Amino acid sequence: MEAKFADVPHALWMQVEPVLPVPPPRPWGGRPRVPDRVVLAAIVYRLRTGCQWKALPPQFGSGSTCHLRFQQWVRAGVFERIFAQLVRFYDARRGMQWTWTSLDSAIVKAPKGGTTRARIRRTGRNAA
Repeated sequence: MEAKFADVPHALWMQVEPVLPVPPPRPWGGRPRVPDRVVLAAIVYRLRTGCQWKALPPQFGSGSTCHLRFQQWVRAGVFERIFAQLVRFYDARRGMQWTWTSLDSAIVKAPKGGTTRARIRRTGRNAA
């Protein structure tokens, strides 16, 4: 695995950490919680490589744990808050020109002639 995917850079982590939810208390102990920084690195790794959750390298902990935390963060709106925080950071650092917007897209041509649809044989009378 490439080293650049192994961890979240410190500057990015300083921006993201305050946005993450506080871990729930564990009064009865249990297994130690996988650190949020490690889980975030696993999520970034998975998004960059497209691998399955269960195929994450073992240094990120269990793929199931990372997926569960990802789902919890999605439901809690964490990624929207991270995006807003990073946009504010970039705007303060470099400045954004909010007067214009750009959209990028790609169009792929369909195969020549398209595909043919098979006829469907009716099996009964139409009730409508």
